[in-house]
Amino acid sequence: MSRNILLMLFVMTFLNSFGQSKVEQANRAVFNKIEFFINTQMTDSIYSLASEKFKSEVSPEQLAFVLNNLYQLGKIQNVEVIDFKGQTATYLLEFPQNRVQAALSIDSTYHYDGLLFSRAPQAEIPKEQPSAIDTADKVSPLTAYIDSLGNGYVDKTNTQSLSIGIFHKNQYNTYFYGETEKGNQTAPQESSLYEIGSITKVFTAVLLADLVTRNIIQLDDSIARFLPDSVRANEALAGITFKSLANHTSGLPRLPDNAGSVHGFTESDPYAAYDRKALFSFLKDYKAERAPGEEYVYSNLGFGLLGELIAIITKKPYMQYLRETILTPLQMVHTTDKPDAKKKEVLLKVYDKQGNETPSWNFQSMVGAGGLKSNIKDLMLFAVEQFKMPQNDLQHAMALTRQFTFFTPDNTDIGLGWHMSMLDGTIYFHHTGGTGGSSSFIGLSPDTKTAVIVLSNAAESVNPVGVAIIRKLLSAQQ
Repeated sequence: MSRNILLMLFVMTFLNSFGQSKVEQANRAVFNKIEFFINTQMTDSIYSLASEKFKSEVSPEQLAFVLNNLYQLGKIQNVEVIDFKGQTATYLLEFPQNRVQAALSIDSTYHYDGLLFSRAPQAEIPKEQPSAIDTADKVSPLTAYIDSLGNGYVDKTNTQSLSIGIFHKNQYNTYFYGETEKGNQTAPQESSLYEIGSITKVFTAVLLADLVTRNIIQLDDSIARFLPDSVRANEALAGITFKSLANHTSGLPRLPDNAGSVHGFTESDPYAAYDRKALFSFLKDYKAERAPGEEYVYSNLGFGLLGELIAIITKKPYMQYLRETILTPLQMVHTTDKPDAKKKEVLLKVYDKQGNETPSWNFQSMVGAGGLKSNIKDLMLFAVEQFKMPQNDLQHAMALTRQFTFFTPDNTDIGLGWHMSMLDGTIYFHHTGGTGGSSSFIGLSPDTKTAVIVLSNAAESVNPVGVAIIRKLLSAQQ
């Protein structure tokens, strides 16, 4: 197929089930993803957004040919909607020295059926520089807004401290509220160590992506061949892939049903006694209620298993491989599963949903699902690394985790570990964490180089705080 024919390939469908305004909004949401992937040169992710009908007409190699020519123009600097006719939106893309028109139509599942790039009439792009803005005028309202959220959180009767880290417009700021424990009149600091719960899953996903980018395994490989013979014999595990573990479509339940029967189990520290033997015992008798790859069901069990598989494949304990691959290269010196008092690593006391002190959680085979402890500084180092164009193995692995792997009916899509949403036309990646006495949030927008970290040593969710802050930062007013 010639390049001209490929460029003109355009498959039209009708979205009778949508009203016109909703069609336009959905079209723009899909195009925002495509714009982000063009700017980060993620060809596979752009192809994954296509409908099956489009894929039957255009191969990945053919689309890559067109996109590789587009990449040579540089990054998209501005996008304008030229018109919207029928089910097709036409956009004007401004590159540093070129203008390109893009026509896009999508189907009812938010996949594109038609994608056409063509040269736009060239015009001089204004070179005006924005006027100087008084930094104090910008920072003061934002600080007041964050203070209202932070103080509102710690003023609740069941909370103690709150730590917030923000990276935005090349500035890093921290905000601290409350007391680290009841009555000590001591505010948290940048180095204060918190349980981060399920944010651990994002780290586990990067370890998986590292194995994939180094061609040790593939995302679509079955996990069965890495399991002991007695476990592998269970045919219900054959269809589970590494990808399905990392995007919560494996079919595995949220938790194993034998956790409470393990010797030494306590409700206040539910994962401490759950070892690899208990995990494999569950898998040996596992009976699937849903087929892998078909439905999103959040699974701590799936990520615990993924962490164990990574340890089996690398022949290294999970924490050793984590230190070698992520923590040491990024100088995240205080992120750990077991704080070391000799290194002055003291985990804050934690408080349950009623505000009572409760034990922190310990992990064995489920460490990859939620076992890490960390602080604002370390997590911000991890977040900011996501903003770099991939050059080394770690950055390539991080980029892989941010590729779309599964679509949900609402406005949240799934990568590897990450959940992805749209805020004011911008994609942001996020994850929350929660233990019996802690809550955490991480949100980042690589396109705008914005990151928000929120940590609490109480079980009261910080997700509303984190989402409100990143929404504020990504809004047109900021």
